Amino acid sequence: MNHPPARYATIPTPPGPFTVVVTTHRGTEMVLASGWTDDVSELLPVVHRSLRPDWVEHAESLPALDTVEAFCAGDVPAIDAVPVRQRSGPFLEDAWDVLRTVPPGQPDTYTAFATRCGRPAAVRAAAAACSRNAAALFIPCHRVLATGGGLGGFRWGTPVKRWLLDHEAEHAPIAVEA
Repeated sequence: MNHPPARYATIPTPPGPFTVVVTTHRGTEMVLASGWTDDVSELLPVVHRSLRPDWVEHAESLPALDTVEAFCAGDVPAIDAVPVRQRSGPFLEDAWDVLRTVPPGQPDTYTAFATRCGRPAAVRAAAAACSRNAAALFIPCHRVLATGGGLGGFRWGTPVKRWLLDHEAEHAPIAVEA
């Protein structure tokens, strides 16, 4: 199967180098994968096989990384508008959309996230949605904690997850009650 080429670039961030892999779909640049690594070969295996590019080209910069820089500078909501392209089964795809509704600075537990997804008994499926998320940061799986309140796992390590949670808690917009 032929896939269009993708582009990737890396920037430094406080918790470490961050790389993003993007492709263009219907005229829109979309994130296929991202994470705290400077090795693009660590990201390609997490892209669904139906979307995995045949090759990737290095880019000096990408708009998605401008957004990461804004996020790191304190504009936490900047990541919300970055288009992402992932595939899986219906529950995981829906769960990835739902992850974008978890407010920064107000993390969910896996149990609360399963409830937010409309399937309160599907705690393991909710955890799977987090672990299979290829677009770290843009699909904020770091905002889901273990049911006991601990950090839980994170593909890029718990120190990165802790930094993200602390950063978002410090810079999250204040919710105004209606």
